[in-house]
Amino acid sequence: MDRTQAGPRKTAWPGRRRVPPRPGRSGSGTWRNWGGNISARPAREAAPASVEELAAAIRRAAEDGLTVKAAGTGHSFTAISATEGVLIRPDLLTGVREIDREAGTVTVEAGTPLKRLNLALAREGLSLTNMGDIMEQTVAGAVSTGTHGTGRDSASIAAQIVGLELLTADGTLLRCSRQENAEVFAAARIGLGALGVLTAVTFAVEPVFLLTAREEPMALDRVLGEFDELVTENEHFEFYWFPHTGRCNTKRNNRSQGPAAPLGRLGGWFEDEFLSNGLFQAVNSLGRAVPATIPAVARVSSRALSARTYTDIPYKVFTSPRRVRFVEMEYALALAEIPAALRELRAVVERSGLRVSFPVEVRTAPADDIPLSTASGRAAGYVAVHLYRGTPYRAYFTAAEAVFTAHGGRPHWGKVHTRDAAYLAEVYPRFAEFTAVRDQLDPDRLFTNPYLRRVLGS
Repeated sequence: MDRTQAGPRKTAWPGRRRVPPRPGRSGSGTWRNWGGNISARPAREAAPASVEELAAAIRRAAEDGLTVKAAGTGHSFTAISATEGVLIRPDLLTGVREIDREAGTVTVEAGTPLKRLNLALAREGLSLTNMGDIMEQTVAGAVSTGTHGTGRDSASIAAQIVGLELLTADGTLLRCSRQENAEVFAAARIGLGALGVLTAVTFAVEPVFLLTAREEPMALDRVLGEFDELVTENEHFEFYWFPHTGRCNTKRNNRSQGPAAPLGRLGGWFEDEFLSNGLFQAVNSLGRAVPATIPAVARVSSRALSARTYTDIPYKVFTSPRRVRFVEMEYALALAEIPAALRELRAVVERSGLRVSFPVEVRTAPADDIPLSTASGRAAGYVAVHLYRGTPYRAYFTAAEAVFTAHGGRPHWGKVHTRDAAYLAEVYPRFAEFTAVRDQLDPDRLFTNPYLRRVLGS
C-alpha cells in the first residue's frame, strides 16, 4: 500500500472558525445521540483543531489502551459512534479547503456540516448532484454511514466522493482516490468509522441547477401498482405512506430549465414548519400519551398536505427541516421487491394492533460500486419506518425487520437494526473485501466498539 505521510495542511477557505460544541454532550460527561435512544460515557473527549492535533489524540489513546471513535451531530440511531474510550469531536475541523472548477470538485474538512457545505457551494454557483433529505449531519458522519437521498440515476452522497484523506491507527495520513490507495478508497467511502478517522473529503460537484418538485397525495394501491413507472419516469421519486390509511404523499423532483418559482414565504412556513413540524409534534405527543387516538389522527394527517409544485436550487428542494425527533429503522431491498414488501408491511400493521404515528418513507438509488453501500451492486429501494422519540419502538421495528430480512434487505448502518456479521456477509457480496482492508489498517482494533464488533465480526 502506498502511504503518504501527513504534510502541511492547505489553508481552509474561507477560513476555519472556532465554533461552540454541538449538542450531544451533557455536563455529566454523557454523550447522547439526536434520537435519544443511544448514550455513552467516554473516558475523555478531544476536539482537535488540526490533523496534527487529531493524530496526537489518537496516539495518546493508543498509549493509554483506549479505543477511539469520532462523533459528529449524533444523527445515527445505532451505537456506531458510542465509545467508552476517547470521543473525537470534529467541531473545529470544518471549512471548505478548495474548489477546483476545472476538475469540478470541492474539498471539505470532514467535520463540516452538510448545511454549511450546501450554502457555500450555492454561493459559488455549484451543487452536489444528489442529497439526503436533511443536512444537519457532518460530512464524515453522513458518508461513513451511507446517507442517501432518492434518485433514478444519481446515487448516495458517498458515491459522489472522488477523493478522501484518512488518518489511520499508526498515525499515517492516507490520501485516497481511484488512482492512489485505490483499495482503501473503495472501502473508506462508507467506512463505518472502522478504518480510521476521515479528515477531508473531495466531492464531484456541478454548476447549480434547478429542480421542479411536484408533491401530490395519491392512494397507496396506485403508487405500488405504478411504482416501476414512477421510478423510471422521474429523476427523483419518493413517497410517504401513512399507516392506518391507504393514502400517500408523493414527491417527484426533475431538472428544470426554469424560471425559478420557490415556495412562498407564508405557504412554505405553513406546510413545512406549522404542519410538518409544529402540528406534527403536537399530534405525536398526543399519540404517545393516548395511543388509541393514532389511527384517527393518521387519517386526518394523511389529508392535511395538499398538492403543490415549486422550482428551486437543489438543496432547497432535496432537504427539509426535521424538528420532530424520532427513532428510525431503514432497510435497502432490491428495487423490484418494494411493492411486495410494502404490502406485507401494511398487512403486519393492520393485523398486529400496533399504533404507528409516523409515515413510512420509500426512496430509491441506482447500483454503485462501494463494498458496504446499501446499493452495492444492485439498484435499491429503501423503506424507512419511524416512531416518535420516547415511544416504545421495538415491537414495530421487530415486525418490520422480519419483513425486510425476508426480502434480503440490507440495514442502513446508522439506523436501528439487529443484524450481525453472519447475516451481513450473506447480503453484501464484497463484505470480505472491506474486512480485509480493516485488518490491514487497524489490526489492533483501535477504532472498534461493540456495534462494530457485532456488524463486522471482530
